[in-house]
Amino acid sequence: MEDPKQDIRAKALALGFDAVGFAQASLGPEARDRLGAFIAAGQHGDMGWMAERTEQRSHPQALWAEARSVIALGLSYAPAGDALATTRLADRGNISVYARHRDYHDVVKGLLKHLAQFVAARFGPAVKVFVDTAPVMEKPLAAAAGLGWQGKHTNLVSRADGSWLFLGEIYTTLELAPDAPHADRCGTCTRCQTACPTDAFPAPYRLDATRCISYLTIEHRGPIPLALRPLMGNRIYGCDDCLAVCPWNRFAQASRHAKLQPRPDLEAPSLDRLAALDDAGFRALFSGSPIKRIGRDRFARNVAIAIGNSADAALRPAAATLAADPDPIVAESGAWAAARLA
Repeated sequence: MEDPKQDIRAKALALGFDAVGFAQASLGPEARDRLGAFIAAGQHGDMGWMAERTEQRSHPQALWAEARSVIALGLSYAPAGDALATTRLADRGNISVYARHRDYHDVVKGLLKHLAQFVAARFGPAVKVFVDTAPVMEKPLAAAAGLGWQGKHTNLVSRADGSWLFLGEIYTTLELAPDAPHADRCGTCTRCQTACPTDAFPAPYRLDATRCISYLTIEHRGPIPLALRPLMGNRIYGCDDCLAVCPWNRFAQASRHAKLQPRPDLEAPSLDRLAALDDAGFRALFSGSPIKRIGRDRFARNVAIAIGNSADAALRPAAATLAADPDPIVAESGAWAAARLA
């Protein structure tokens, strides 16, 4: 008898996925309890969408009652060099590794659709694909499917790909035997905890998103809290510190996917140039990039904070330009930067 899992795994790898596993379309109480505690503590900040659909997020069959199995996929975006090198260049903006190339949503979803079409055509079930834009608990599902484990930084860790995996899922009505979940191999290591610039981990395996630089630069819409600004350095979109220090990264090979290779103009962009972007310039520069989603004003706010942390007198004109911005949040951040440089 034909083994669906064997064929699906082979097809996924042939398409370019780096990891594939299978899980039941259900999650145990631990994942639900962790999500509930996170929301109850208010550590989700402005991400109201997390609180609005917790039932569907924590119960895959609440999102789609007919789902029986989950095909969990991983796509490596491991960098070729030091992911934190740009954080040491004060006059440059540091963009998270995952955002230095094409929008991963488009890349991963395209591959997922090809695989889902294969599954539907070969075995006849219904299928639905997801890439972190729906209420899906991707990391617990990936862990249940054996792709890795949720590390102390709350992200997935793979023995083969370290902390550098984009995740996607195919929910299906096809009954598939689940793979064994992966054991936690963090051991006594606390590097990710101590590496965080803003101390966003109140305990291992717990994240306070309201202190996380990725949250502050991407999801948070208002002014960035004054106490956290000096700790952000030049990180203008996301943060890789807790991921980059994971010892399991030593086994990760640089991503081989052409669409996930970094754009040279996004590896270490000049803060001076970024501060001069108007809305049209912002949209042109970040066309096809996930950065475009946050809009010019939120991005300019982040650039202003980085300029204020640069200690570079040459950036005073850029700070003054942002201090005169018509957006009040950008202007306040620019004034803060100008005062710091003065």
